[in-house]
Amino acid sequence: MAGRDDLAERFEASRGHLRAVAYRLLGSRAEAEDAVQEAWLRLNRTDTGEVENLAGWLTTVVGRVSLDMLRSRGTRREQPMDESSPEVAGRGSGAVDPADEVVMADAVGPALMVVLDTLSPAERLAFVLHDLFGVPFDEIAVILGRSPEAARQLASRARRRVRGATPSREADLERQREVVNAFLRASRAGDFEALLTVLDPDVVVRADAMAVQMGAEAEVRGATAVLKTFLGRAVGAQPAIIDGIAGAAWAPGRQLRAAILFTVADGRVTAIDLVSDPARLGQLQVDLLPRAAV
Repeated sequence: MAGRDDLAERFEASRGHLRAVAYRLLGSRAEAEDAVQEAWLRLNRTDTGEVENLAGWLTTVVGRVSLDMLRSRGTRREQPMDESSPEVAGRGSGAVDPADEVVMADAVGPALMVVLDTLSPAERLAFVLHDLFGVPFDEIAVILGRSPEAARQLASRARRRVRGATPSREADLERQREVVNAFLRASRAGDFEALLTVLDPDVVVRADAMAVQMGAEAEVRGATAVLKTFLGRAVGAQPAIIDGIAGAAWAPGRQLRAAILFTVADGRVTAIDLVSDPARLGQLQVDLLPRAAV
């Protein structure tokens, strides 16, 4: 009993870290809790006598469980990789320092979750575990069932997408505002052509559980489907700066009820995240802009 109690204490000491890993991987607090609970169940079924690093072992288990959950969602098909490509063979003299990559990734804030949703399960796992939590590629490779070089390429591919969605200069914010405002104008006016122009062909819209309860679809993919969802809508949406990124909000009487997070790349909207959960809204820094700004 004493051994089991000690194991439980050690697990509890890692619970916060495991929950953070699972949430970054899954983007859902409920699913993150499920993944952590599954790790506890597996721990109880395992002889840990030969486990030297329990925290690392648990992180690996949470990674595997989360990967299975991501794949079960039917997310986008992973792109084939050529493991002999130059990117895999070496990062070159222009490589970014890992410490800078972590700062870059975390700096995106809630918008990072939107970008992560556009990645394949393997890309998401490689990027999150390595760039955000410092897990070595040889350990990530074991989870993915691939080589360390392949795991490195997956993280690099994901990193490029995250970096491309990171607003680092005022000019980026202005370009984002132009695209978001064009989206809002076209949506309100019911302008089919104008709205289609600002949507990426593979645009994805995701809504949290609260937004779904309010009538939104949980997920919509593709420009045509997204266009039908927003055409003639967004009348009550107000332009806003959300965590430093151009977005929109529904705030009747200046009471924030919903936030619309946009990911913009190459002058088009590539992802939209509808947030209505009060807990998550409370984590966002939302600066409302005059409606005339559109």
